[in-house]
Amino acid sequence: MDGSLVEWVLVALAIAFAWSIGAHYTGACMGMPYAAGAIRIDRALLLMAPLALVGALVASGRVEATVGHGILGGGAVDVPTAAAILAVAFGLTAAYNFVALPTSTIQLFTFSVVGVGLALGLPVHWTTIELLLVVWAAAPFAAFGLGFLFVRAFDAPGDPTRRPGARTGAVAATLVGVGAAASFAMGANDVSNASGPLVMTGLFGLALAGLIGGIGLALGVLTWGRPLLKRVAFDIVKLDPTMAIGAQLAQATVILVSVAFGQFTSMNQALIGGMLGAGLARGRRVVEWRAVRGILVGWGLGPISGGSIGFAAATLLRHVGWL
Repeated sequence: MDGSLVEWVLVALAIAFAWSIGAHYTGACMGMPYAAGAIRIDRALLLMAPLALVGALVASGRVEATVGHGILGGGAVDVPTAAAILAVAFGLTAAYNFVALPTSTIQLFTFSVVGVGLALGLPVHWTTIELLLVVWAAAPFAAFGLGFLFVRAFDAPGDPTRRPGARTGAVAATLVGVGAAASFAMGANDVSNASGPLVMTGLFGLALAGLIGGIGLALGVLTWGRPLLKRVAFDIVKLDPTMAIGAQLAQATVILVSVAFGQFTSMNQALIGGMLGAGLARGRRVVEWRAVRGILVGWGLGPISGGSIGFAAATLLRHVGWL
């Protein structure tokens, strides 16, 4: 295949993967304000799309550097290999979404990179993988603690949103605000799944890769976000508005802190942790235990399937001379 054509295939895969990610996370970002009636669905999507793009453009650089240079060593990765990584991660994510099995796009992607790298004899930076595993394990617990603390703080007698005359408007505006913060955080956190392989090749700088991925995220939100937002919003929201604010603020805080240190972690797992913490603060169970089991299933399925399918696919492509 002509070299320039392969590069265009790589870019197309990156945009397609980002498109699916943007649509997938509409519920995790705007599900709570939409379900609470704080914002209409069209406005929610129109607010989320540019914020995800801005997050990808201005706040994803350190994570992109981690993905592009910190997982595989030995210099730049060739374009066919980067395309294979994207194809494996994109295909697995689509398969899990189709059968509604819970897992993390980030964890699938990271171990797809590892599997392809091992099959092709590329050095893997295991210290990066170990650090990511620690972050992934800690994030839901950190969000749990923050969700608990935020709700307790909001329930304090001095909280102005608890006054009957101020509550409705203040809570609605705050819900939309934390949804906006989560949208920005999603762009910064998740774009590297799609843009990281572009950086690996050495042909794309961090800003250009972030722009390409960010455009894909925004397109996914706008073109496929509506049905997913409707479904996810009313599947997961079992919180009153104040609890929803605490849970989503916890999620956004954990994600943005991780991104600031060049790490990325699961939006959904952080949100579930925040929801559990918010529920405990009120002595209520707000998440079905199947959702908690979903976190554990995701931790197991992502690394195992990403690594094994990535290894098998790269081995096959190498055998037939494509890699």
